[in-house]
Amino acid sequence: MVEDKEIEFEVEKFGKKDKMEKLRAQIENYVPYNDQEEKDKQTILKYVDTFDDVLTRDNEFGHFTASSWAVNKDRTKVIMIYHNIYKSWAWTGGHADGETDLLGTAIRELKEETGAQNVKVLNNGDILSMEIVYVNGHVKRGKYVSSHVHLNLTYALEVDENEILTMKEDENSGVKWVNIEDVEKTATDTWVKENIYRKLNEKIKNV
Repeated sequence: MVEDKEIEFEVEKFGKKDKMEKLRAQIENYVPYNDQEEKDKQTILKYVDTFDDVLTRDNEFGHFTASSWAVNKDRTKVIMIYHNIYKSWAWTGGHADGETDLLGTAIRELKEETGAQNVKVLNNGDILSMEIVYVNGHVKRGKYVSSHVHLNLTYALEVDENEILTMKEDENSGVKWVNIEDVEKTATDTWVKENIYRKLNEKIKNV
């Protein structure tokens, strides 16, 4: 019985390592869009090669998250949520929490945070953008979370503009469609809107 459990553990461990290697390969093969992505890509790979727990929040220095730039069919609007921690209108997304399928994470978080059900994957499911996002220390569910970074991969998704959107009340205070040209006016996080949203709006034109 003990031997069986040891074998199962080794098989599970090998499976996770294989999946992590595939994720690393996706990141390695990603072609950076600008200097920010080039530098962040190098740093993300260093995290992967240095730590064995970057897929979970157990790593208090930094861990993987996935976001989506969820647009309508005409690519003229994007879904944004009012994030209670960042206190700004923002993209949808969340923690990998052990999963190596970050596209799946992005889809899951989009559905949870907006209520959208009919989600179409764009860009062949490939990474749309890559960024390291700094998160200030904050209280979540009554516990203090120290400042850290999110190793974030963003994916392009499409949602039917006629779907009824509903917010996730424990994390967000609102959800709405925002015209692409109004994104930078709507968001208040200066670094994110200038370095990420502006870039995503440029990229989505070619998806």
